[in-house]
Amino acid sequence: MALVVMCGQPCSGKSAAAACLAAALRTSSTDLIVRIIDESSLHLGRNDSYKDMVVEKNLRGVLRSEVDRSVSRDSIIIVDSLNNIKGYRYELWCLARASGVRYCVLFCDTEVDLCREWNSNRQEKGEPAYDSNIFEDLVRRFENPDRRNRWDSPLFELFPSRDEIVESAPVIAEAVSYLTKKVDSKTRDVKVLQPTIATQTVRTSEANSLYEMDKATQEVVNAIVEAQSCGLGLAMNKISIGPNLPTINLQRSVGLPELRSLRRTFIKLAGQYSLSGPPPPTDADSAKRMFVDYLNREVGA
Repeated sequence: MALVVMCGQPCSGKSAAAACLAAALRTSSTDLIVRIIDESSLHLGRNDSYKDMVVEKNLRGVLRSEVDRSVSRDSIIIVDSLNNIKGYRYELWCLARASGVRYCVLFCDTEVDLCREWNSNRQEKGEPAYDSNIFEDLVRRFENPDRRNRWDSPLFELFPSRDEIVESAPVIAEAVSYLTKKVDSKTRDVKVLQPTIATQTVRTSEANSLYEMDKATQEVVNAIVEAQSCGLGLAMNKISIGPNLPTINLQRSVGLPELRSLRRTFIKLAGQYSLSGPPPPTDADSAKRMFVDYLNREVGA
């Protein structure tokens, strides 16, 4: 249904604004599915996640993957993180476009001095806060949203230093209206992103590949378990899974837990390889050949 990207300096009131927006959305309709994705929901600490560029990049990757899995036309996802880099906001916008949902940015425009004061107050109270050096680094690298950019539009601006962050705040109400307004052919003030042909093709291809690979590898595992239970695998040391397919050569009996572990690892490796190379195979036989080759390397005679 929609993707909302929170944006602002560290300790600028984003989490409070995200909570108010989620509450206001739920109040507007009891049928709405609203979810907030942030570091804490993924069990990631603030300082550990921003202590250097490598872990920060990993954090963005984890958040992006979770958004990609969660965004749909049936729910509203709120990404409550810094989202301080315009290139990253563009990536999130692309996810929204690929899913064919509404998109907006809610910017907490808070003065840096006030953010620094709020961060210090949290440190004194023992609440989750940023280390001073991490805070200053994040402040320095923050890239303000610009409504002229597609990935920063529409832009809803909240000023926590002068406006109270509450469900009834005008900006929150405006965002709720935009996210929940019914759209028809005459609607001009609400934009639902439309996936491109290329995006739809890639997503369909990837989904088909993963489905075929999951199904094919499970069939191979079932064949091994059945053969071993009948004693065929132990007697001949070879297991056939079908015509024109390679034989599985086992040097020992392999239990179901180990087979499941090998299958999970294989699917993970195939997915990682497809990021830099060709996508996983879309037909069952090709997936079975790859999986059998992998098994023969790992536990073969």
